[in-house]
Amino acid sequence: MFDRRSFLLGSSAALALAPVAALGRIRLAQARETVVRGAGAQIEIVDDVYGVPHIRAASIPDAFFGQGYVVARDRLFQLDLSHRRELGRLAEAFGPGFAKHDATARLFHYRGDLGAELRDVPDDVLACARAYVAGINARIDEVAADRSLLPLEYKILDVTPLRWDLQDLVIPRGASIDNADDEVRRAQLAALGLLDLDAIIAPLRPAWEMKVPEGLDVAAVSVADLGMLQLGSLPFSAETPVADPAAGPAERANAGSNAWTVAPSRTATGRPILANDPHLGIGGFGPRHVAHLSAPGLDVIGGGSPGLPGIMQGHTDRFAFGRTNFHIDQLDLFVLELDPEDPERYRHDGGWKRFRRVEVAIPVRGGSLQSVTLRYSEQGPVVSYNPARRRATAIASIAMQPGACGSFAMIAINLAKDWKSLRKSAFRLHPSPTNFHYADMDGNTGWQVIGYAPVRKKGDGLLPVPGDGRYDWTGMRDFEALPNEYNPSKGWFASANQNNLPADWPRNRIPAFSFRDPYRYERIVDVLSHQERHSLADSVALHHDTLSTPARQLLALLPERPSLAAQPAVAMLRQWDARLDANSGAAVLFEILWRDLGRRMLAAIVPARAKHLVTEIAPSVLLGLFAKPDARLGVDPQAARDAMLDAALAAAWTSARELLGADPAAWRWDTLHQVRIQHPLSRIPAIAAAFPAIEGRGTGGDSYTVMARWLGSGPGWRVGGGASYLQVIDVGAWDNSLMLNLPGQSNDPRSPHYRDQYAPWIEGRMQPMLFSRGAVDGQAAGRTTLRPNSS
Repeated sequence: MFDRRSFLLGSSAALALAPVAALGRIRLAQARETVVRGAGAQIEIVDDVYGVPHIRAASIPDAFFGQGYVVARDRLFQLDLSHRRELGRLAEAFGPGFAKHDATARLFHYRGDLGAELRDVPDDVLACARAYVAGINARIDEVAADRSLLPLEYKILDVTPLRWDLQDLVIPRGASIDNADDEVRRAQLAALGLLDLDAIIAPLRPAWEMKVPEGLDVAAVSVADLGMLQLGSLPFSAETPVADPAAGPAERANAGSNAWTVAPSRTATGRPILANDPHLGIGGFGPRHVAHLSAPGLDVIGGGSPGLPGIMQGHTDRFAFGRTNFHIDQLDLFVLELDPEDPERYRHDGGWKRFRRVEVAIPVRGGSLQSVTLRYSEQGPVVSYNPARRRATAIASIAMQPGACGSFAMIAINLAKDWKSLRKSAFRLHPSPTNFHYADMDGNTGWQVIGYAPVRKKGDGLLPVPGDGRYDWTGMRDFEALPNEYNPSKGWFASANQNNLPADWPRNRIPAFSFRDPYRYERIVDVLSHQERHSLADSVALHHDTLSTPARQLLALLPERPSLAAQPAVAMLRQWDARLDANSGAAVLFEILWRDLGRRMLAAIVPARAKHLVTEIAPSVLLGLFAKPDARLGVDPQAARDAMLDAALAAAWTSARELLGADPAAWRWDTLHQVRIQHPLSRIPAIAAAFPAIEGRGTGGDSYTVMARWLGSGPGWRVGGGASYLQVIDVGAWDNSLMLNLPGQSNDPRSPHYRDQYAPWIEGRMQPMLFSRGAVDGQAAGRTTLRPNSS
């Protein structure tokens, strides 16, 4: 996905690279001054002992200038590579192997009226965005003037950082495969007469009957229809090291979050408590950077996404806020019929319509400009174009619609004063689907689903549709057409990517059918509903809760009379509490067993002709088939189930012994479930030498525990993602609030904040989120004064 949540997955190793000399340690200076362009007045930055910059400015835009400056100070190369990727400017730095990726990025650039997009943004929000960009550029100016300040990558790769422009926040709209591959898979299954098998992979939530759209030739649909969206990882990439939803199925299947908000009537403090932990990829650049912005009329702290102005999760001096992924189907794949007489035309609304063509020239390092023709239909960008087959495919995406730029939403949320002002102005700037959590100093709590949903002429978005006009979008619905709750009587609410549509939600306004298995949510509900006086410590414990509902359900199905080979596994699991703790040997056995059971069940129930399409099984489906075996397992389903489970138990025991040794008492889940963080370009030897991997520890949890730490793609057991940023907010008593940000604030190995939160994150030791001036000054480690250039 080419957006600000994704970072470069690789780079050209063809450059001649020399190893970096031994690195010295960078310590924050006790005090320093620097002159900058673009600030309105002097800005003070106080860095605390945890690496969090506290920006003190005389105006609100200058506070955002400070944020741009500090994120560039701590994460410049991360910012720069993401920026290049979004703008389609990788090839000019890394060579011709990146030109196709640049073309795809540019295909998803906004081609409408940029002026109108900016005019639609409130003036105060736009001023903050402009200042944020200026702050990034001020740091780029600083490192250009003193190259000793440049991050190490620039010397190794012989590149320089790109300067930013305000329009850079508006132009890139994200080249994402999103659910387009799901649509293609369903069409391919339908062509085999096996559309019902899709429920093995992803049961529809809410329940829904899928139908092939009228006029769609499912036999003609193939992965070729995904076209430019299939490029995947960049050349010379490391093994899926970052939170790129396009990188692999594990990342897209697990990306989510937990959040809960508890009203004063149910807390030990008598104040609201809000907790949140966005789940993103773990293994490359940290996806959050924490900062504190203060100025007259603004005081906000929390985690932001590098490259997006503002704070995504945190609190102001009036309210706390958090977010989890909601589900809105915001992308459709359209199949276009080309005119046999003129392939630059496609059938639409009873006639032929001409593609809008845009010619772009992509600069290439060491080569000549590459000319690329980009096409756009009425629906959106054309991702596949095949005149020989008289066929093209186009994507309709919310992100490409006028007014659907999300770059300004965090600023608007940060500037809001209360629930009313959030609903009045901020939420309309937020197109991506989100459960927004809120709690304020007056004791109010609120949940609002925000995001834009397409209005379709017909269809449900589950399969590709003909692009002849019958299935086109006719508009968008915003947050006002989505559910919300304010001061619920039960005193708490939670979201964990489960289906949280109200039971009476209109069938004609279901925004998506891709809500997740509710295991994390159900565990959160179980805990909160039994705590009359929820405390900050309770929230910390819940963040790190390892109880596995799938494990508990599977334990209930263990055979009473296992075979001799399966007996050791059954004996160990019967003594287990179903917690995926780091030091648990039974947790290892369960994870090996769980993976093997999935493979065996797929082999048993998926016909040979569909095995290449149905390669995953949803946990609820797997458990359902073991709890109530049916005819899919043969003439004697129960006997087949028993034999499968017994064989898998025996095999899991053997595998655990091979992986961890003959002594089960020495088995630990964290021995396999390691947390390794490396530079995304670590396959380049000089990068690997300069940026030592952060590793050596393992963790508990998995995809379905509240402490979400899922497995990466591939056969290994390493952590691929999870809750890398965590916060627990004591609303009103702000200095009591806690946070973690893996692995640290800085991407520079010479900084003390390169990996200083790795061990606390592993151990669940949350750190103070300092807020008041006294608390910050008492834990100050360095001060920087930004003085505006008077010339």
